[in-house]
Amino acid sequence: MHRKALEWIVNLLESKQIPFQVCGGLAAIGYGSKRPLNDIDLFVPGERFQEVATAVKERISKPAGHYCEEGWDLEYLQCKYEGCKVEIGNADNTKILNSTHGRWETLRIDFSDTQHKTIFGLEIPLMSQANLIRYKSVLGRPVDLQDIKAMNAYTALSILP
Repeated sequence: MHRKALEWIVNLLESKQIPFQVCGGLAAIGYGSKRPLNDIDLFVPGERFQEVATAVKERISKPAGHYCEEGWDLEYLQCKYEGCKVEIGNADNTKILNSTHGRWETLRIDFSDTQHKTIFGLEIPLMSQANLIRYKSVLGRPVDLQDIKAMNAYTALSILP
């Protein structure tokens, strides 16, 4: 299910030459997390967001808009592809709630700071591991802490002689 949804959105974005960066649970899996995947999260540049919204209009399950939920304050939309949720965020003006201080912080999405990994047989651009751990640490939700622990353990194992 997730593989087909990922293939759909990657092919669509690449065919339109729209830069994107995968984050969330799928990126964490790329860095060693083994938890079940809930959805596919990615960002596109703000100036291309409406173009993406138009391109995916037939699959939209939550329309493009400004939402403040689950520690996020951003513009995004949600699609469904064969039962899998694909959430596409506008990289501009995204904020996350710092779980320690209770203040909103700007999440800077740097499309030049990516790592390409092969997941589900597709090479995709992931948010860098350092940025992913940083934002997951700020959010501090149980799922984020689980991902951080798994990514750190995987990294530690990969540098052992």
